[in-house]
Amino acid sequence: MTGPWTRAARLAAGIAVAVPLASCISVKTPDKPIDINLNVNIKQEVVVRLQQDVQQMIQQNPQAFAPAPTRP
Repeated sequence: MTGPWTRAARLAAGIAVAVPLASCISVKTPDKPIDINLNVNIKQEVVVRLQQDVQQMIQQNPQAFAPAPTRP
């Protein structure tokens, strides 16, 4: 049977199930703004740049930096 009463019965059943669940679901905005911390990527980039600068400085001025000591 696909008459109008069947559709109405399905709609009524759907509403009967949805109404009790509506009180269980709540959507609220957070009290504090969302904070995304991106310091990790910035620090990695700075370390890489400093390392490249130091390597260039050592190559340009080898007399300014003593060789690393060797272990016996």
